[in-house]
Amino acid sequence: MRAIFIRHGESTGNAGMPCHDLATIELTERGQDQARAVAASWTQAPALIVTSPYTRTRQTAAPTIARFPGVPVETWPIEEFTYLQPSRWNGTRSAERMPHLERYWSAADPDYCDGEGAESFGTLLRRCEAALARLAAMPADSLAYVFGHGQFIQAARAIVADAHLDDRAKMRAFWRKGEPPAISNAERIGFHWEGGRWQVVGQDEHQAL
Repeated sequence: MRAIFIRHGESTGNAGMPCHDLATIELTERGQDQARAVAASWTQAPALIVTSPYTRTRQTAAPTIARFPGVPVETWPIEEFTYLQPSRWNGTRSAERMPHLERYWSAADPDYCDGEGAESFGTLLRRCEAALARLAAMPADSLAYVFGHGQFIQAARAIVADAHLDDRAKMRAFWRKGEPPAISNAERIGFHWEGGRWQVVGQDEHQAL
């Protein structure tokens, strides 16, 4: 079974605009262009297209869905990792949240939850594991395109590539101040389920799919 995870295109939040509702953030014009480029690049129809419930991800998936109109589309709980309580930070810019992000990641407590509407890092990992288990249960020759979010995809990759690390160690390796996002807008990360285990597929390999 093969799955390609695609991060959503550039969103208004990525462009530095204030965020009022994390679920309804939309793509910028550049993000729309990225979504169309992703759709045009596919060389094989998938057996399934999966999206998160968030607007920016559904918008990114839309050109691919239009290109493959006969392919089933499902919405899974693969939304982005929300680790700061939304009611305190909605309407702020990323720069305003930075000191709080630093404290959160420096503590590296995978069981800590910041409040209502947030989740712990450990809960994020469990959500990723559940999505990977659903994909692994598909027929062996299946191909799925999974439209999701940067930190969710990064966590899925950590589960596979850093399986030897516990939750705290995964969290310590997850975020570094000043470094660019681990997964860029519209970037694709391939996963291959074979022999009862997942492998992360290299960029050149999954681009050829």
